[in-house]
Amino acid sequence: MRTRLHRPQILVSPGVYDGLTASLAEAAGFEAVYLSGAAVAYTRLGRPDIGLTTATEMADTCALIRDRIGIPIVIDGDTGFGNALNAQRTVRVYERAGANAIQLEDQTYPKRCGHLKDKSLIAPQEMAGKIKAATDARASDETLIIARTDAIAVEGFDAALDRAALYVEAGADVLFVEAPRTQEQLGIVTAKFGGRGVPLMANMVEGGDTPLMDAPALQDLGFSLVIFPGGIVRAMARTAQAYYESLHAHGTTAPFRNRMFQFGELVEIVGTSEMLEAGRRYDGNGGA
Repeated sequence: MRTRLHRPQILVSPGVYDGLTASLAEAAGFEAVYLSGAAVAYTRLGRPDIGLTTATEMADTCALIRDRIGIPIVIDGDTGFGNALNAQRTVRVYERAGANAIQLEDQTYPKRCGHLKDKSLIAPQEMAGKIKAATDARASDETLIIARTDAIAVEGFDAALDRAALYVEAGADVLFVEAPRTQEQLGIVTAKFGGRGVPLMANMVEGGDTPLMDAPALQDLGFSLVIFPGGIVRAMARTAQAYYESLHAHGTTAPFRNRMFQFGELVEIVGTSEMLEAGRRYDGNGGA
């Protein structure tokens, strides 16, 4: 993934939250996926992204996804779930679970979604120490540490740039300045850091603080990676809401049937035929 991020074409990483969504993203042709802490909170807990998910829940989800797909996984590590030592443990656990890039942020713990209000930050020097601790803890130099700053909403845009510069000096492999308010601010981020050899990440949240832009436009600005972390949850939740309302109103799924995969279609999408064939090779009758 380190090599891929230094190619001219931007890497688009859609959000996923389980083996099914990850497999669908891979089948669609994406080169990497993003496992969002918010997506796990929304789907596994049915709760908001306010630091309720645990490192164990994230690692368990990552391991299930890794068992299903072969492309790189970028994972949300929140604050590292504590201090520098906690961040080190988070890195080790996530790496063993199959993560290829681990994002850490400079909020206090428990954190909030980057597009919610009333966030608070740790000192920039403490965050720099966390980044150094994370890079020391990884088993492979190919595991990337993504440094995120949420300072725009708390201390202002200039302070966010200062923090970002410190995090690059601390050894971050990828830089993520969260929630710029305008396209101009996005351009300032790439102008300031684009020449430092550190790939830059953008976050596209439907209805969030940052203007929604497509991948080619972000590439033109100088971004190397763009995530769409929660889009799949918003799409699936809206569909699920409509499905349940229809079933409750009609007592049958018939009115909704054209908006669903049929049984046989989904059976094939999840690879049933291939897995049964693979199993026959080991049953003593179907293979050498």
